[in-house]
Amino acid sequence: MTANNTTTADTATTTAAAAAYETAVARYFEAWNAQGTENITKAVAAAWTEDGGYTDPLADVSGHEGITAVINGAHEQFPGFEFRRTGTIDGHHDIARFTWELVSSADGSAPVAGFDVITLADDGRIRTVHGFLDRVPTA
Repeated sequence: MTANNTTTADTATTTAAAAAYETAVARYFEAWNAQGTENITKAVAAAWTEDGGYTDPLADVSGHEGITAVINGAHEQFPGFEFRRTGTIDGHHDIARFTWELVSSADGSAPVAGFDVITLADDGRIRTVHGFLDRVPTA
């Protein structure tokens, strides 16, 4: 053991887990920012397990078709916006959390922000997402 009570194996495991979280979150944002149903469907399949789920205050769906529909709905409601990660990813075991904003390509405004908690499957894809909205537009 090292002076701070971690072993080399623990450090390697932590590094591998951090890489898995980064990859999963990158795929997550690729799905949310893909354009067109076909591209969204492909990105969702790469990011989520077949039976994966997505739950936030406005949606509760499972499976690729349901997740694709939620993403398409967000694109319809906020055309010209993209999701961007803010801050760092925090995780342990098969769980990670991160913050994000929905940003306008036109003026940089970010009317929606929140954080998501994901669980990962053994293959590194997302099994579940639990989303929380911290900032939403009024009216």
